[in-house]
Amino acid sequence: MAHPASTARVIDVHAHAVLAETMGAAGTFGPEIGASTDGVPWFRVGSYRLDGVRYVGSPFMDPALRVQRMDAAGIDFQILSPNPLTLFHFIPAPQAIAFCTTHNDALARVVAAHPTRLAALAALPLQSIPDACAELRRAVNDLGFLGALIGTDAPHPLDSPAMDALYETCVALNVPLFIHPGPAGIDGPPGDPALKRFDLDVIVGFAAQEVLAVCTLIFGGVLDRHPALDICLSHGGGSAGYLFGRMSRAAKKRPWAPEALRADGAMEERFSRLWFDNHLNRDASLDLLVSIIGDDRLVYGTNFAGWDAPDAGMAHLPDAKLAHNARKLLRL
Repeated sequence: MAHPASTARVIDVHAHAVLAETMGAAGTFGPEIGASTDGVPWFRVGSYRLDGVRYVGSPFMDPALRVQRMDAAGIDFQILSPNPLTLFHFIPAPQAIAFCTTHNDALARVVAAHPTRLAALAALPLQSIPDACAELRRAVNDLGFLGALIGTDAPHPLDSPAMDALYETCVALNVPLFIHPGPAGIDGPPGDPALKRFDLDVIVGFAAQEVLAVCTLIFGGVLDRHPALDICLSHGGGSAGYLFGRMSRAAKKRPWAPEALRADGAMEERFSRLWFDNHLNRDASLDLLVSIIGDDRLVYGTNFAGWDAPDAGMAHLPDAKLAHNARKLLRL
């Protein structure tokens, strides 16, 4: 039987879900949701609190409303992934494992209720790679998930040998791995204090984390060790398109650069093996990225219902090429 997304014209790969069943699933770390006495909503993860973002009664938590808004936006199919505020990569492993299990079971129920419109990516407890691999296998084999989403920042750097087991599991299961940042300091290292002003942890910090991930995957040899691994990065790889010239120059000139990256075109070849969503909020920024990698590994993403999502009514929808790419990436 053909997959429901096999004829979809628009496939959105960047859409996060917030699940009522996961509240308190990480113990004292939460998550917890509520509202102040004046009605302003808040969302807590550990000691981090997000104020003013309404999840209850929004597409994040109401699947029927999500599908209604998808119809209005012209989106045929959507891939749901964990809320980046609840990646929980730095809390003790038992709480992270409990949260990911609860999250993935709850997300599977959402998808099962809307199988012709929604699919899912798993949450994984990266502080314990064996448990992360086991949960990925369960999510794919038992729950029907299409892959997993992890954070840019975790106890093990993305090029650590400890991560190889997870990458090997992705290849063995024939599923992609999505990488998305979370605000620095939610449950891990605090990050640059300058990012605590003006929402810069999200506006600028995310782009920095994404380009750091690109550099780590390429310079750290992950793509060379795992040539069959498909990795997709959010927000067009952050500032990677803008900084690629410096990355390429470093591969040729810096003494630590691997010999395999010194040849002409070597950096371009590695960069073009990564996948990116097109959610860059400016056509000129996307054009710069495409001028380097082409459009064969570009997919459509919206951060659906988020602050930086396309405006209601969407001035233009992506062409069929991006849906074709998404089916290839997601093995649909």
